[in-house]
Amino acid sequence: MSNRTTVNIRPRNVLSGMKPYSPGKPIWEVQRELGIEKVIKLASNENPLGPSPLALAAIQAYLSDIHRYPDADTVDLRAAIATKYQFTSDEVLVTNGADELITLISEAFLEPGDEIVVPSPTFSEYEFGANLMGTRVVEVPLREDYSYDIQDILAAVTAKTKLLYICSPNNPTGTYMKKQDLHQLVDQLPAHVLVIFDGAYSHFVTADDYCDGLELVKAGYPIIVTQTFSKIYGLAGIRVGYGIASPAILQHIRQVKEPFNVNALAQVGAVAAILDDEHVQATRNSNALEREKLYGNLQALGIHFTRSMSNFVLIDLGPEAKSIYDKLMRKGIIVRYGAGWNLPNHVRISIGSAEEQEAFLVALREVLQEA
Repeated sequence: MSNRTTVNIRPRNVLSGMKPYSPGKPIWEVQRELGIEKVIKLASNENPLGPSPLALAAIQAYLSDIHRYPDADTVDLRAAIATKYQFTSDEVLVTNGADELITLISEAFLEPGDEIVVPSPTFSEYEFGANLMGTRVVEVPLREDYSYDIQDILAAVTAKTKLLYICSPNNPTGTYMKKQDLHQLVDQLPAHVLVIFDGAYSHFVTADDYCDGLELVKAGYPIIVTQTFSKIYGLAGIRVGYGIASPAILQHIRQVKEPFNVNALAQVGAVAAILDDEHVQATRNSNALEREKLYGNLQALGIHFTRSMSNFVLIDLGPEAKSIYDKLMRKGIIVRYGAGWNLPNHVRISIGSAEEQEAFLVALREVLQEA
């Protein structure tokens, strides 16, 4: 055997403190592990109505052309997004899901010694991108009701702060930053801080005092608004995200973006989906209805939860949360356990269809009775 073994191959030092992202378990894995046929997944905030029908038709029509490379500049999709939100194509950057954009932002702007400010708990990919670049993550705890406090955020900003992430509505809490607070925050931030406003769940918001960040881009603030086709449009499986910002900011990100990062089927599907207002409205209506029904059922069971402006609800199950999570899994109901957000007493449940919600509630009542 050679003396040159794999133990001598050393990775970057930052990897020693990094954990890979842990997504919600897929249906097939639970079926295989537990030997059960009927499994309902309410863990990944997927669209219970399925993908946009217009996207499906566009993808099917394009299948015979997949021997061609995709458009590296995503010209048609950038134009469709720009038209939808009244921007120019130069103000739009399309990526392989919003996750890739977060990593690209980190690669474009962060260096060792820099800092990012991240309200907590929130989406873990912000921290992942910073850790990858050897950048310090400064967490700002949300208030007791998981609300944002802009003075807390401003107090965490230093001369080393490069990026500030705001996820609104926030994952996993479902809470949001009010329009007045967001405007006040960007007005008071030092000029060297770039704001990343993650609006992945903005389509589900019903509150009147919400801002999706796009008006701040138009007003010239140093802000990137990130969006996704995974949630409201139901295209999670083909990975399309995008950012809207000034061309000067996006140019730095384009310097680190790989060519052909968004596949051809994803591009044509997203071009069609963004025009599918009927599917978007049906999804919004279904989500709002089932979310309110879930609130009522949880209240009847005496279970505490956080009211959400998104397509999921954070539920407080107390010290038995992990046990309840495991028992729900054995009954074929996949939800998301909160330990990854340092919320060990919580689970997050996606808003599913009426049938999926009822199956979850039946299983939850059984688990609670057994306990």
